[in-house]
Amino acid sequence: MAERLGVGFVGAGFMSTFHAISWANVRHADIKGIVDIRKRRAQEFAKLCQKLRVGSPKVFNDVSEMAKDPEINVIYIVSPNYTRVPILEKIVKTVKQGKTKLIGIACEKPLARTVKEAKRMVELIKESGLLHGYLENQCFAPSLTKGREIIWKRGASISGRPYIARCAEEHSGPHEPWFWLGTQQGGGVLSDMMCHSLESSRLLLTQPGKSKSSIKPVSVSCEIASLKWTRPEYIEKLKTRFGGKVDYSKEPVEDFARATILYESPEKLPLIAEVTTSWSFNGPGLRLNFELIGPEYYMQINSLTPELYIFFSREVKGKKGEDFVEKQAAEQGLMPVLSREELVYGYVDEDKYMTECFLDGRQPEESFEDGLFIVKLISACYMAAEKGEKLKFPPKGLDDFVPQVGKGTWDAKSVLKAGH
Repeated sequence: MAERLGVGFVGAGFMSTFHAISWANVRHADIKGIVDIRKRRAQEFAKLCQKLRVGSPKVFNDVSEMAKDPEINVIYIVSPNYTRVPILEKIVKTVKQGKTKLIGIACEKPLARTVKEAKRMVELIKESGLLHGYLENQCFAPSLTKGREIIWKRGASISGRPYIARCAEEHSGPHEPWFWLGTQQGGGVLSDMMCHSLESSRLLLTQPGKSKSSIKPVSVSCEIASLKWTRPEYIEKLKTRFGGKVDYSKEPVEDFARATILYESPEKLPLIAEVTTSWSFNGPGLRLNFELIGPEYYMQINSLTPELYIFFSREVKGKKGEDFVEKQAAEQGLMPVLSREELVYGYVDEDKYMTECFLDGRQPEESFEDGLFIVKLISACYMAAEKGEKLKFPPKGLDDFVPQVGKGTWDAKSVLKAGH
């Protein structure tokens, strides 16, 4: 068992920054390496880690080079979705050559763009013999884990298991252009953000101490739409913002999705997960909602009802920023402020859990297998939306399915045609 871990990051973007900030709360592990296609950004990430005193990472030119470094024991894959299979292939190739000191790999959500790619990720990690963690931060959000504990301990033990979980994540759109490109990201907001809600709802409906696989998906229904970003004025805003790289007049993706998953409990009872996600929400900033409902109890979480609010009158005009809340949309009025977003969203407890598992030689409960399951649900949701039908799970053809938004062929007006 290692006494202290050295962790290397692939990708120095927005998500890696959240992990670096969280790392101040992680004991027995240091950030030792960084690889990014943009070397300057990698260097900035290294400086941030030094400033936060969470490590002095080396800037590597290639992931294989980083994997060979004897100070690197774990690699976090936090690069864009379309890079993940080739990155893991390089890591596993190096592992098979016996040239690494690696213990485990952790991969940011979603595990892959399609079921085929996700299966390849699972195949590769099994070939490597390494421990593996699926980075789904919302399952580690303190309010969610504490609420789940109390509901199951006090409510479910007396009046029966919960039967409805409602989860939602909404904001006004991602930071980087590749998120907006269906062929690179794998889809739109459903692929990008509903993966959170699908896994957190499954966790809430699962009895503590039992595997999440103890509840079985029976059917999937889904609806997707582009509500905001295919309006002419917003098409132009995207073009301007990303220098013409994103053109929703030609290849749009959905900015809204909602789905219902019917599960069967071990007691043969029906369970419902209702999940919603949106890039067309223009409130104060990112909003997470969780609800868990049972026979005689109810739990509610809303990330935009924190303990701190700040008001600025119209006379106070400052620069745009995200110092109040992620995806902040205003700097005036009465604004909610999340004093420690990395804690509220679950990154702190996620990183602590993963590093402790790797240090102890334990397979994390949130694994690549869970990532594969969620990609299957995502793909089934897209399939149900395209067919306009409620589908039995798993539907036929899921392994080879690529959604229209992932191929760049989706017609945003098709949702209106379906009603005629």
